[in-house]
Amino acid sequence: MDPKNGSSFTGFILLGFSDRPQLERVLFVVLLIFYLLTLLGNTTIIALSRLDPHLQTPMYFFLSNLSFLDLCYTTSTVPQLLVHLRGADKSISFSGCVAQLFVSLGLGCTECILLGVMAFDRYAAVCMPLHYTVIMHPRLCALMASASWFIGFANSSLQTVLIFLVPLCGRNKIDHFFCEIPPLLKLACVDTTVNESELFSVSVIILLIPVALITFSYGRIVKTVLRIKSASGQKKAFGTCGSHLTVVSLFYGTGIYIYLQPSSNYSQDQGKFISLFYTIVTPMVNPVIYTLRNRDVIGAMKKMITTRKYVSLSLSYLEVPGSYMMYFQYVLKYKYILVYVVTVSLQITLNGEKKTLSRRCREQWLLVESGTTQELHGTNYTSIDTIS
Repeated sequence: MDPKNGSSFTGFILLGFSDRPQLERVLFVVLLIFYLLTLLGNTTIIALSRLDPHLQTPMYFFLSNLSFLDLCYTTSTVPQLLVHLRGADKSISFSGCVAQLFVSLGLGCTECILLGVMAFDRYAAVCMPLHYTVIMHPRLCALMASASWFIGFANSSLQTVLIFLVPLCGRNKIDHFFCEIPPLLKLACVDTTVNESELFSVSVIILLIPVALITFSYGRIVKTVLRIKSASGQKKAFGTCGSHLTVVSLFYGTGIYIYLQPSSNYSQDQGKFISLFYTIVTPMVNPVIYTLRNRDVIGAMKKMITTRKYVSLSLSYLEVPGSYMMYFQYVLKYKYILVYVVTVSLQITLNGEKKTLSRRCREQWLLVESGTTQELHGTNYTSIDTIS
């Protein structure tokens, strides 16, 4: 860092929305709700993709990567923004600003590339269904996901080093709510034409090449969908593609506005509000658009809820002593999947006869599925409502 750069010792001040005190209160509530929904939605997708065998496919592998990426992306900026919105101290240390720029830029670039990879996955699934499993081999999926992360953070490393080599001459007030390249360049006290040209060239590669791939992929998908004779099938396919393209357009459109327009036309106020879209709005909407509207995911969620209820019924029916029952229910509340695995192999002695809980669980599962009165092993089992 240049010795003239006093910000290396004093840190930075993120002005954010401090010129609009009334707006800060509204933004705090809205962004807090958005952030919690982002955490909930993306965590649900990751958990379901890991726990349900039916969702362990290339599509959900990439979606779980996207969800994890969105979790990290929002967490790199939003918590600090929430603190600044409610407090008078708007400062951030120099090392904190460097770390924030590196992480947020790396995750943003990774998402740009990953969305292009996901579009290729959908193209292979729709346009080449017979060869899909051969094309999207698990090894290739892991390679494409790893390449997305590597390229994203390699570019972030380069840009972070270059931006903090620019002398700032003691200027430390960033007119933004987090450390980002365009507002940081505004602090420079030297000519930044070379930096802006380099940033523009890299942005074209990171933003426009994935956009071209997505456009090509969805163009071929639409062409294939038009061959479907069923009107309902076409409507469903176009509805799904339309939702995906809406999110993609929102993410890439805001990114292109920030990084590809000339610096002379860049508006700090517009930049702050547009940055909110790709830092908080898009990560919140992604789980809803890509997965929570999907029947497979909804089915997996219902299955997990039913499994929890079924394990609870099995434990209560087997008359486990009270102290142990309290322990099981406590663990079940937080780690019900672990309880299910343990109870499959657990053995309990009842009425002098040793019976495996796994067999009793299967009997209870029959009742959950049928909901009718059956007689199993000489015991009259009533419906699930009666048992509960």
